Amino acid sequence: MNTRAHTLRNTFFSSVGLYTEYVLGMLTSIIIARHLGPDEYGAYSLVIWLVAVGVATTNSGTASAAIKFVAELRGSGNLEMIPTLLDYLRRAQRFFLLFVLLAGAAVFLFAGDHVAPGMDHLMLMGFLVVSVALRASYMFNIGVAKGFENFRATAIVSLVSTPINLGLVIAAWFFDASVEWLLAVFVISGLVFYAVSLRQIKPLVPARVAGVVIPEALMSRVRRHMGWTTLTVSVGFLAASEVEVLFLTLYADSHDAGQFKVAYQLAIGAATLVPGVFGALLLPMMANALSRGREVAGRRFVASTGYLALLAMPLMAFGAVFSDAVIHLLYGDAYLAAGPVFAVCLAGAAITTMTQGGSSLLVSADRQRSILMLVIGSALLKVLLDAVLIMHFGLNGAIVAYGLVALINASAMMALSIRVSRAMPDWLRMSRIALAAAVAALVALPLRGQLLPWAQIVFGGLLLGVAYVALTMLLGCWSRGDIEHLQQLYQRFVPGKPRMGTRLLEWAHDRAPVEGAP
Repeated sequence: MNTRAHTLRNTFFSSVGLYTEYVLGMLTSIIIARHLGPDEYGAYSLVIWLVAVGVATTNSGTASAAIKFVAELRGSGNLEMIPTLLDYLRRAQRFFLLFVLLAGAAVFLFAGDHVAPGMDHLMLMGFLVVSVALRASYMFNIGVAKGFENFRATAIVSLVSTPINLGLVIAAWFFDASVEWLLAVFVISGLVFYAVSLRQIKPLVPARVAGVVIPEALMSRVRRHMGWTTLTVSVGFLAASEVEVLFLTLYADSHDAGQFKVAYQLAIGAATLVPGVFGALLLPMMANALSRGREVAGRRFVASTGYLALLAMPLMAFGAVFSDAVIHLLYGDAYLAAGPVFAVCLAGAAITTMTQGGSSLLVSADRQRSILMLVIGSALLKVLLDAVLIMHFGLNGAIVAYGLVALINASAMMALSIRVSRAMPDWLRMSRIALAAAVAALVALPLRGQLLPWAQIVFGGLLLGVAYVALTMLLGCWSRGDIEHLQQLYQRFVPGKPRMGTRLLEWAHDRAPVEGAP
């Protein structure tokens, strides 16, 4: 298999796994949220968040080290060292797990009544021990599979385990299970994910050879990688996760925590599956561009930022108009307070997506230290704003804190990318894109609240989308090369019919600006 075919194959399996995990995972969370209601779902979400914190800390550096150094040993032909490397990483993982369990015990011992009021803290501690161990081991196995570039294995894990998890949750819902039983389902699903992932990686790992010793130079690099990654992951998790759920539970109530959780999770899923996935396809290969000079990389950074804005802006507009309808349709009347939260979280996630070109540029330019400093600053700001605003304003404070942190973080990332690339995004073009999205939202606004929720989403989304595409062409948001590509797609999939579409593209092509190739 040639390199191009191998890359396409990996991309296919990776996309299958991602979509399966996110779509079925989102359906699972919707069922749980509707079954429990905001109060109990808020309490459930906080416990699951604590597990996520434990998994992130337990796998600090180990899963990414498995990806990086397994791939490196394969490339250098030192396959016999892989089992020894994995043994070392698993020992490190167990050490981190011990730290997590001690920290978890301290939390439940000294703050259990605040973190999980009304729940059996001894039972929760046992749940934390088993769940973190299973989920961390599963994530480590996925890292090993990625190190072997076997994305088929990761896709199989998602295709087998995620439907089983969904089936277990449906069964729990059918039998009107309590929060405790749903936590038991979470443990069982963790066991399934671990068992399936272990079965997938077993054939990949070479047989153990006695007496194999990893050179100290390589081990030094492994330890250094784990040290930096541990700090980045631990701090980055606070910056990227829904830590607002914790502060809402502490300073407001679990009802508000449940409202925020459903909105946040839905927004992150939408941003990942819509502009996030397509953004990954549009982003230029920054590392290759940098090897050809800073000017080339700068042009590609500008182009990718513009493309991502084209994808993210209509998502923000849709959320601003129809967030209440989406929440009502998916979660029911009990979660109507999550509508404004969803609109803000979706806007924040979309803004973050627009900086993907800049973050790729910084990583390719070996600016990991700068990224780490940015992540640390973002995490500290998020914790500070959450603590202060949620304490005084509850759910509204969480909305403001999340939106401010997303905007400030994206601005800082963009400023750093501009400084490194010495290229300025086309702010005029992005302003026209924002104007097109705003006007499209106004066009669809009369449908808000006038139809059933599903009809608002379907017909309102269609109207907003058509208006947005027409307005972006009218305002010159597409280059001539972009329009030519759209014309090719139109001829391929709709063979030029209806003619109105063909004429619209021809008109847009004639007035579109000519863009030099990056």
